Amino acid sequence: MKEGMILKTAETGSVSPEEMGKINRYSRRELDPGEVYTFSVVLCDNEIDRDGERFTINALKRLSGLFLGKTGIFDHNPKGENQTARIYDACVLTDSSRKTGVGELYTYLKASAYMVRSSKTEELILEIDAGIKKEVSVGCSVQKMTCSICGADLKHGRCPHKKGEIIGGKVCHTVLDQPSDAYEWSFVAVPSQRAAGVVKNCGETPRNEEMLLKSLYAAERDLVLSPAEQQELTGLLEQEHRKAALGERYVEELRDEVLRLSCLVDSNATFGVTKSLLPHMDVDGLTELREAYRKKWNDSDPACPQLQKNAGKQDSEAGKREFMI
Repeated sequence: MKEGMILKTAETGSVSPEEMGKINRYSRRELDPGEVYTFSVVLCDNEIDRDGERFTINALKRLSGLFLGKTGIFDHNPKGENQTARIYDACVLTDSSRKTGVGELYTYLKASAYMVRSSKTEELILEIDAGIKKEVSVGCSVQKMTCSICGADLKHGRCPHKKGEIIGGKVCHTVLDQPSDAYEWSFVAVPSQRAAGVVKNCGETPRNEEMLLKSLYAAERDLVLSPAEQQELTGLLEQEHRKAALGERYVEELRDEVLRLSCLVDSNATFGVTKSLLPHMDVDGLTELREAYRKKWNDSDPACPQLQKNAGKQDSEAGKREFMI
């Protein structure tokens, strides 16, 4: 499924004692059935989603445990005030009457969530009951990403196949397996999965600089980053800003040197042309021009300094005669 769909809700007081026992594992005090609002939601499945990715059945089973106790928020915004619900139970179900695009029996992860009834949640409960709020999306991390065509490891490399292409009658997509963490699930407008919605962060540990940049370049939709990855990306941007400042200063000093050399070896007309061209030249062009000017200056025969000792004239009366009165 690719739409994160809320399936059903519970009437006031209809929550069973068994369910209340599971709910109260996450509360600081014993809650009564009348205090809670519960609903079932499909989080994700084994169908190819809008991002051209698919969970394996084993991945869904692993996620069913990882999502227990996870908080429901809005639009993957992790602010505390956005926390609305919590998952207290989850299971993997199979629809034997339906097959996926890759020929597997349709399998999905169904979760049960609860909210505390209050003036703050009253409007949200009404929207859920009315079917306005029904799509959800999940944020999770997986250790393994492979190409469905050739089995290449896409987490650490690439392959020639492109997602969405039809190759040998099969749709090329990325297979997601071995989940390592589940961050949260969110109410969204348009999830990646058509019935469960998935916004994925594919990395067992925080991605390094290279993987972060690859993820950013490849992302066609919102990309979920862990706190550690956000810190890594912030540090990377600060480092790049410092490098850019140093680079700009180097280029400015290079332009000044080229201009100074041009003043020494060029005619006035040529000097003016060079000065107008310098702002439009890159580092390679400036460096090449500087070396050319240096060679031209070294090959020239500069005038002999007037005060140089033994400048070449004989220190004789004849040599001084032109200065005598």
